Amino acid sequence: MADSVAAIICAAGPGSRFGGKRKKQFMDVDGRAVFLRSVEMFCDRPEVNQVLLGIPADDQEIVSVKWGANLKFFAVQVFTGGAERFETVGKGLELVRDDISLVAVHDACRCCVTARTIGEVIVAAGKSGAAICASRVTATIKRVSEGVITETVDRRDLYEAQTPQVFGLDLLRKAHAGLDKLDGSTISDDAQLVEALGQEVSIVESDSSNIKITHRHDIAIAEAILKSRPKTTPDGPAGPYIEARW
Repeated sequence: MADSVAAIICAAGPGSRFGGKRKKQFMDVDGRAVFLRSVEMFCDRPEVNQVLLGIPADDQEIVSVKWGANLKFFAVQVFTGGAERFETVGKGLELVRDDISLVAVHDACRCCVTARTIGEVIVAAGKSGAAICASRVTATIKRVSEGVITETVDRRDLYEAQTPQVFGLDLLRKAHAGLDKLDGSTISDDAQLVEALGQEVSIVESDSSNIKITHRHDIAIAEAILKSRPKTTPDGPAGPYIEARW
């Protein structure tokens, strides 16, 4: 029997590095909001039986007014996230149904993730209990102290962690239960929490096109990536509202 998956989409971050009045997760990328592009990638998957969207408390009204009807139609459950990413995931875990076996955690601002990558990470996690996608580090990395290079880091075994990150439900809940033993300021992803339990985390190799929108210029990069990909053909006849489903 195939694993039943819940997706927790993290869209509650303040986006302080992005700048401007509008948070990056609500910006348009090639005609659709960043977070919606991530949401729809999971809504379209048959093995994903629950989609949870964590948003900032002060954006509940705009999300409800502008996208609420569509999110409800696609059975997306919206909840208020936390100030830190791991807090949002923790709140999402409280809402995951008991019939779920795997949880996929995805950053809403990684809207260029492909269906193939999502599927491969889910399959890998189904086998090992924990898997993430990651891309090989290709840049030359320098360790710096007080503005001076102290070391050129060997990059041969270095990967840049991405999302989705998929884990067994019980394993991820156990990992989050151990948060009080860790320094919250050093936690950057869920794999780190799972690693702290001594659990091995598998890698599915991705590429640098699975970018995370962080700065304003990343919007143009994301649009270029999406436009460069072949357009998918919908199953069955295309109705007049196919382009406006969101």
